[in-house]
Amino acid sequence: MTVQHLIEQRIEAEFSPQLLTVENESHLHRTAPGAESHFKLVVVSQQFVGLRLVARHQAVNRILADLLAGPVHALALHTYTPEEWQARQGAPKTPTCVGKVDIK
Repeated sequence: MTVQHLIEQRIEAEFSPQLLTVENESHLHRTAPGAESHFKLVVVSQQFVGLRLVARHQAVNRILADLLAGPVHALALHTYTPEEWQARQGAPKTPTCVGKVDIK
């Protein structure tokens, strides 16, 4: 099972999100082809209502702790309540990695 699928399964099970996108952004960084080390998550969940941003991120980091200690080097978290998502209608774009070089 890929790291991306593990992340998806754990987030689905824990937060029952109305929207979940897990994007492998490893190719945007200094990684070997096929790497699974850099991810962007967009999670919209009713469970985030009443939680500050840091508490939301801590909850996500807690269920992904073993992956963050191993194969996942970077995790961009975008966590929203349904109302916040409705008002926002999109997550921020990922900036280009400074110093990215192709590793072959």
